[in-house]
Amino acid sequence: MTRAQQIGVVIGLAIVAAFTLLRASDPPLLRQLRDVTFDEYQRITPRTFETTPVRVIDIDEASLKEFGQWPWPRDRLALMVQRLSGMGAAAIAFDVLFAEADRLSPRSIMRDVGVDPSLLRQLPDNDETFAAAIAGHAVVLGFGLSTEGNYRPPIGAGFAFTGESPLNAPPRLNAATPIRPQLQINAAGLGHISLNPGNSSAVIRRIPLFLTDGEQLYPNLAIEALRVAQGASTYLIAGAPETKDTMTSVKIGDFVVPVTASGELWLYTSPDVVARYISAAKILAPDGVSPDVEAAIQGSIVFVGTSSAGLQDIRTTALGQNVPGVSMHAQTVEQILTGHFLSRPDWADGMEILSIAVLGTVLVVLTTFVSPAVALACGLFITALALVASWFAFSTWGLLFDPLAPIIAGSIIHFAATSFRILVIDRERREVRRAFGQYLSPSLLYRIEHTRNALRLGGDDRELTVMFVDVRGFTELSERLQPGEVVRFLNTLLDALSRHVTAHEGTLDKFIGDSIMAFWNAPVDVANHPAKAVHAALAMRETLARLNAEDAFGFGKDYQVGIGIGIHTGLACVGNMGAETRFNYSAVGDAVNVAARIESACKEVAFDILVSEETAGELPHFAILDAGAMGLKGKSSRARLYAVVGDKQVRRSKEFADMLHIHTKLVAALGSRSTDSRKILVSAKLTASALTATLQQFYARISRRADHFRDLPSTERDSAQAG
Repeated sequence: MTRAQQIGVVIGLAIVAAFTLLRASDPPLLRQLRDVTFDEYQRITPRTFETTPVRVIDIDEASLKEFGQWPWPRDRLALMVQRLSGMGAAAIAFDVLFAEADRLSPRSIMRDVGVDPSLLRQLPDNDETFAAAIAGHAVVLGFGLSTEGNYRPPIGAGFAFTGESPLNAPPRLNAATPIRPQLQINAAGLGHISLNPGNSSAVIRRIPLFLTDGEQLYPNLAIEALRVAQGASTYLIAGAPETKDTMTSVKIGDFVVPVTASGELWLYTSPDVVARYISAAKILAPDGVSPDVEAAIQGSIVFVGTSSAGLQDIRTTALGQNVPGVSMHAQTVEQILTGHFLSRPDWADGMEILSIAVLGTVLVVLTTFVSPAVALACGLFITALALVASWFAFSTWGLLFDPLAPIIAGSIIHFAATSFRILVIDRERREVRRAFGQYLSPSLLYRIEHTRNALRLGGDDRELTVMFVDVRGFTELSERLQPGEVVRFLNTLLDALSRHVTAHEGTLDKFIGDSIMAFWNAPVDVANHPAKAVHAALAMRETLARLNAEDAFGFGKDYQVGIGIGIHTGLACVGNMGAETRFNYSAVGDAVNVAARIESACKEVAFDILVSEETAGELPHFAILDAGAMGLKGKSSRARLYAVVGDKQVRRSKEFADMLHIHTKLVAALGSRSTDSRKILVSAKLTASALTATLQQFYARISRRADHFRDLPSTERDSAQAG
């Protein structure tokens, strides 16, 4: 193999690797192309409309012309419920929000004109009439998403999980539109009506069957109507066996529904047909309901919504049709009843990524060593095979595999490899064989090979100093902030704090919500890594104090953001971890768990920086104080913790020397249950005021933690008293 061929292979494989990594990262453009491909499949063979016990009561233009503009008075909706129930509807689901009182109620109208309150009570109230009508019937009401308040609708259904908990898998529900209290109480079920929360696309391709607030799941209107119609009480949700926050299927009564990892149903759309709809005017006709309408309603799940363009509930389907939003709910139930599902297997992404790597490698080898023509023929054959296989999987089993990404990647790789051969390899053979040796040095080739080998999964056991940082009171804070404000706050804080990790030779492992995980002594050796980790923690303390003083978060200077930092030194496994095609450089092991538990202990100790006994042993020049021995979750014995007051400058100060002397006496008094401990504690609080306010909180809490200083082995107590 000539040097030019070596260069061609290396460059070709680098391009293959780039496309493989690009596909593994799955940027928005690739997702959009994939969705468009699946849309085209549905347009070629849409789901055939089949007669099922599902109907849409359409508040259409004819109904609005007959009964006036929307919203209608709710006594008219009460009449609709009575007639639908009388005709034997299995469930009645309203794709309508009932967030406010009926302004057309006689009582509301007369209240606005100043009628005596004693007379108002004698007038009918449409909300009461509607609430009475739905009581005892299979009526499901809808609620929407809200950016204001913290209302959460009560959910009457139960949830059972198999596998790991999928509680955080679905899209988030921060707040919901409220439902009138009496309607909420009398409804047989409540479901959200949002069709694409958090999705910027106007096309409805996937329906979220659930939303979550992190503590409770909230079903959507369609599956709640299906549950109520069957008289089922519980949703059975299957999660992945070893992966949290992932869903695989949902069982609703007698029906099992395959879903995406986030609990979404791929909507297999059928064309919008007249047979799906019944005009609301026919239900509310003054002379009664015709027999053919009664026959259509009997035993059906009925959705009440609108197709009027003026009411702005028109959505775009994968078929390119504009249909009423209520139709999407009806189609969700239709495909569950008929069992016609679309699904994308968990391994689809991996297979597509692998196909890019394999196809690209084959094309590079064929183009370089055989001929571009043979590589082109092979590429065209594989392209046709990918299209046929993808189409066959869709049309036969409803499986969604993306042929487009491998085809596009293969085409570009073939073009690049062919171009390189024409411009470099063939020209070298004809003219100047050695002219291109300057473009690749042996050391560069070695580094490329070395880097590729380094991508293997696995890790090494080595001593690390691990740090966890967490924001105090973040949950309460995020509840009173808008989502955008939460993001800006976290970006400001985490950016400022994380800089100190890298400035002190640490490795930023990851951001976990409002938390930071970092470690020292990997991937390269770091001298005095426990001390550098503690220096970083002290710098974080100073930075946070400055940000609070400057009101950098915009909360007002009266609100002080706090953090807790836990640090531990111990053995951990560090290296590339994850899947063969997607992984992170990270650390795992007992040392990581202990550091996380120490950070949690900051709340109980009421101090912002705590280190383990192993770390404290490497800090002879730092100002640290014994914080007692605490039980950490998952550990059989108590762990000795130390509070970091300051660096070597603080250690040398007279104030800390006085503090250490009093603290040593206090630890001894608490350990021996001496009655002098209260007197010493008062002295400690007074002395602490000369150092930090955080230390005063530490001593204010210490009397409640007396047990943390008792029943210690003598060696530990002697060491602690020695300071």
